[in-house]
Amino acid sequence: MNLLYWLDPWEPSPTVVIALALAAILFVRGQRHARVSTARRISFWFGLGALYVALHTRLDYFFEHEFFMHRAQHLVLHHLGPFFIALAYPGAALRAGIPFAWRRRFVRPALAARPVRLALDVVMHPVVAVTLFVGLIYFWLLSPIHFIAMLDWRLYRIMNWSMVIDGLLFWWLVLDPRSAPPARLAPGKRVLVVIAAIPPQIILGAFIFFTSHELYPVYSICGRAFTWLSPMRDQQIGGLLLWIPGSMMSVIGALVALRHWMRLSARGRLRQRGRPARKPVVAARDSEPQRT
Repeated sequence: MNLLYWLDPWEPSPTVVIALALAAILFVRGQRHARVSTARRISFWFGLGALYVALHTRLDYFFEHEFFMHRAQHLVLHHLGPFFIALAYPGAALRAGIPFAWRRRFVRPALAARPVRLALDVVMHPVVAVTLFVGLIYFWLLSPIHFIAMLDWRLYRIMNWSMVIDGLLFWWLVLDPRSAPPARLAPGKRVLVVIAAIPPQIILGAFIFFTSHELYPVYSICGRAFTWLSPMRDQQIGGLLLWIPGSMMSVIGALVALRHWMRLSARGRLRQRGRPARKPVVAARDSEPQRT
């Protein structure tokens, strides 16, 4: 078996191909007009490639037949892939990749529409953002919900896409390198938002790890990919993946947000209460005549 064998999708999905290909095309077109550093390009392509591997390769068979592999998949879909895409801050490049006529005729009116603005204001609210980020993990890991989602291919894809979309929204919110405004949250709040998402992940991961009975029998019913791995060991590894790597990704996100905060503070870009951001002081020119 070679690399092409593993890249061959287990269950082909035109939606995945179109969505990821569209993002790739827009980024390639836009990076010629927007200034995108090499590090940001690597971050974007790594994140997009991680999403493709987790959504549209033969590994999907293992994601459907082992709980710990399923948790690894969602770690990529909800944390790793969206994190690196947001870290690349590709908004300007993606926007520049859209033809100007399309931006003026379709994109701008759509973003300016009141329902769209209200929806973004709701999902980007810090309390709602944290609740959605953690709540989706809890929701899809409820035993009855998880059982149905792993049996119904339509619900399975809804589950995966909900993790991708929510991950992109969350990391885009907290990894924004700009001051507020134009960013939605002040740098300090962005750090707090990421930190707030850590304890619930630790609690749920620890609960799954220490539970003494099988929480997700669907994998035993449908057949496990690794017959040498016991159901309880599989469950414990899955709990650890949520407990440690999932929480560590949030810690790294908090450190990145803190770095942005310190950088903005050092440049005098932070807004004080009731005051605009401080402008840099311009030194007097040597050629200016001195008063006598």
